[in-house]
Amino acid sequence: MPKHYRPAGKKKEGNAAKYVTRSQAVKLLQVSLVTFRRLCILKGVFPREPKKKVKGNHHTYYHLKDILFVKHDPLLEKFREMRTYEKKIKKAEAKKNKDLYERLRTRKPTYTLDRLILERYPKFVDALRDLDDCLSMVHLFAALPALERENIEVKRIHNCRKLSHEWQAYIARTHKLRKVFISVKGIYYQAEVEGQKITWLTPHALQQVLPEDVDYNVMLTFLEFYETLLAFSNFKLYHSINVNYPPILDPQLEALAEELYALSRYLDANTRSSHASGSDQVEGQQNEKQHDESDLRLAQLQHQLPHNEPGVLMHLVEDAAGEDEEDEDTKECKNFFKDMKFFLGREVPRESLLFVIPAFGGIVSWEGDGAPFREADQSITHQIVDRPTQGHKFLSREYVQPQWIYDCVNARIILPTEGYLVGRVPPPHLSPFVDNEAEGYVPDYAETIKRLQAAARNEVLPMPGTVKEDLEDPQRLLVEGIIDRAEANEAAEKKRKMATLEKQYHDELKMELEGAQYSSSMVNQNIESNAASGEAREESVPDLQQIADDSANMSKIVMSRKKRRLLEAMEIGKKRKQANVDLLNERKKKNEAGQAPKKK
Repeated sequence: MPKHYRPAGKKKEGNAAKYVTRSQAVKLLQVSLVTFRRLCILKGVFPREPKKKVKGNHHTYYHLKDILFVKHDPLLEKFREMRTYEKKIKKAEAKKNKDLYERLRTRKPTYTLDRLILERYPKFVDALRDLDDCLSMVHLFAALPALERENIEVKRIHNCRKLSHEWQAYIARTHKLRKVFISVKGIYYQAEVEGQKITWLTPHALQQVLPEDVDYNVMLTFLEFYETLLAFSNFKLYHSINVNYPPILDPQLEALAEELYALSRYLDANTRSSHASGSDQVEGQQNEKQHDESDLRLAQLQHQLPHNEPGVLMHLVEDAAGEDEEDEDTKECKNFFKDMKFFLGREVPRESLLFVIPAFGGIVSWEGDGAPFREADQSITHQIVDRPTQGHKFLSREYVQPQWIYDCVNARIILPTEGYLVGRVPPPHLSPFVDNEAEGYVPDYAETIKRLQAAARNEVLPMPGTVKEDLEDPQRLLVEGIIDRAEANEAAEKKRKMATLEKQYHDELKMELEGAQYSSSMVNQNIESNAASGEAREESVPDLQQIADDSANMSKIVMSRKKRRLLEAMEIGKKRKQANVDLLNERKKKNEAGQAPKKK
């Protein structure tokens, strides 16, 4: 009899009925393996691991309900239609019918993934939770070169670059960026949008080498879905701040490859136009006002902005969203680099700094065409350079390395620039995603930053070798001159009252365990006596035995009845063993005392 024998007429049960192998799923859907893999990626269907693998461990299993879910999707019929159409094009090409071939090639059937986005993400919060991989993939392809043999088209690269810049412009505009970390892989960013923390990775601006052992068809299928998801997310986010989408950029800046700066100019123009209409509605000067402005009006506003206007990139979003809607982190990030102007050198990661500095309220420019202001501007406070030496220097500004920006952002304080000057080895770049206390190792520079943060908040930290409880002792603080005598007396009085209440609690607990009634008169009497004793002496020597007994009784009260009886039985057993040991020792002493005269 076979291993998995099933009598005729008996239906499948258990894992054999719930799961199917990949080959069975392909046969059920009647598609090729490439189309099946593409459908699974777009629909969000992934392999499962059943408890019992009926067909063996070397197969890939899918849930039968997932396969039926894919089977009834309209996208499957669209793929079949496209496959049939490709056969028609090949047939016309083989018969050398040029007219039919050109007509068929220009009328290929297309499809959209809008319905799938709504199906997989019913709410916008669900889409935000799934944006981590989406942003990392889009930023990756935005930095890759176009390659025909891998079907990586120039049009797709430009679309990824456009979507990534739109996302960065929104984050910088609304000051939602929270953490930045530079690693060997690339630059990690973390933003907080509508309460959701979104982390993504951006590759370094270097020439990318495409490895040959990667299946780019699978990655392109994921990218196809992620492009649609990010476009819908950008549309929703831009409309949340009253900005039309898609944006219309300045063609001159686009030609100079300054899309992020052009997006900031667009946001500034749209913000001004929306505020002008809002003020007109409040004053009542116009009875009817259009809610959506035309693209021509936006383009006109775009060209009205001068190209060298200082701070155009950094006009903040207080116009679009009221300050009441901003949380504390957003307000802090909004004013972090306030009244600071930065100028970027040619050798620094310009695209990253153009994203980070405006996100924290700074004004930035660079060397090249289309820059808001030039290097000779006397109002520049910091110049970011990454070279061994700096020849020509302006005395009115500081020259620092790019790491200073990222460390300041992560520490949320303006760090001293001495360690980041030109030509010096900067301090270690610490990751804001690591909890040093949980890891059990706190770097020295992390301790330095912690003390600088405490100094900025006017807090007092314990010195090395002491603990935080030492700061709670008013006498120690008085000796060190941190507080005055009145505050010390007040703290001592508060400490004395707490000790009195604690002793009262222990007395009540003791009386309750002994089964005695603890009346209110006894409470008042104890309070008076404790107060009198407290006035007589500030510090009383605690009864260690009493504290130990109270803690033991307290632990017994918390226990369940079964555990309490078990503990009592263990204590009785210990007492019996100790009694036996004492009895044996006493007999031994008597025997020794009786044998001593005989030896003499």
